[in-house]
Amino acid sequence: MNQSALLRPDWTPATIALMILGFMVFWPLGLAMLAYIIFGDRLRGFKRDVNEATDGFFASCRRSTGRHRPHFSTGNVAFDDWRKAEIDRIEEERRKLDEMREEFDAYMRELRRAKDQEEFDRFMRDRKNTKRDDNGPVAEYQTP
Repeated sequence: MNQSALLRPDWTPATIALMILGFMVFWPLGLAMLAYIIFGDRLRGFKRDVNEATDGFFASCRRSTGRHRPHFSTGNVAFDDWRKAEIDRIEEERRKLDEMREEFDAYMRELRRAKDQEEFDRFMRDRKNTKRDDNGPVAEYQTP
């Protein structure tokens, strides 16, 4: 690390002034500068360690994705044929279940529509009967 740099992670007059200025302007800036002064020399090592860890993690993810694919061959033809047949059977069952669900959803929509129609018809009948009843007594109380 270049020790002659103006902003190095150390207690120099420039870093102290920036820290104070940061606290006066917006306190998180001052806090960030303080963290840089205290932990700045460890940042490069920390960054390197984090990069190596994430590279290793994603490399292991790339390696493991091929193990669970249905078209992955184990080398045993009999087992691969059985697995393919089972996967096809399960997919057929899923397709049948999806069709049954769609039929049931259609049935429930029709049932709701019929119920709504019945309620609407009852409302209209009651409204019609109420209007007739309202017209009758109103006419009786009118005086010529």
